[in-house]
Amino acid sequence: MAKKNLKSKAKNSKSKAKTAVKPKVKKPSSKAKVQSPKKKKLAKSPKAVKKPKAVKKLNVNKPTPGKKISKIKVQDKVPFPHRKEKSTPVAPAIPEFTPHKTHLRAGNTAPYFEAKDQNGNVINLYGLSGKTVILYFYPEDDTDGCTKEACSLRDEHTFLIQNGYVVIGVSADDMDSHTHFAKKYRLPFPLLADTTKSIIKLYDVWGKKKVDGKIMDGIVRTTFIIDGYGIIQHVITDVDTAHHAKQILAL
Repeated sequence: MAKKNLKSKAKNSKSKAKTAVKPKVKKPSSKAKVQSPKKKKLAKSPKAVKKPKAVKKLNVNKPTPGKKISKIKVQDKVPFPHRKEKSTPVAPAIPEFTPHKTHLRAGNTAPYFEAKDQNGNVINLYGLSGKTVILYFYPEDDTDGCTKEACSLRDEHTFLIQNGYVVIGVSADDMDSHTHFAKKYRLPFPLLADTTKSIIKLYDVWGKKKVDGKIMDGIVRTTFIIDGYGIIQHVITDVDTAHHAKQILAL
């Protein structure tokens, strides 16, 4: 009996050891989701790239049969920003030439002058006090315009004297030239020989002018009407050479 009890105790101890060695493993429940290794790799990989959206096609109206297709207007070509279009050079506008004009005006005191005429007589402004002086400056003796002007004053000389005028011509020609010119056209008034251009410059009638299309320096044709007190009454710059006497009488 004792042997049987020992054997039964040994068996019970072995069974207890076996049961103690084997731990109980909990079976996974059907509800719990087990991630597969492949799914774990996908989770670690970067986010998937989104595909670009498809471009919508433009709705082009198809031509209906029987209708004529009008020509497409092509817009003007727009030049590239880095290209410079060649432009035709435009010639600068040439300003119109204006001849020189004296600075003296009506109301100014007439500058004093003194010179010899074609006959050698000395004439000055003080000796003409009390008389209205027609002091006319002309470019040159025996030229077309100067001859017409002198002859106009000659033809109306009587009427000019009757109206209290005294005529005196001035140019840069010498006495011999004046003598020849006065005799040739029988001029009844004195011509002053201003060879030094002192009177010409005092009355500011020397400057730029256009003759036959050419610009040159010289005497600009001008007439001053000076009263008996030595005051300038009129300055005529647009001289009518052929009718200059009538032009003065009309003032």
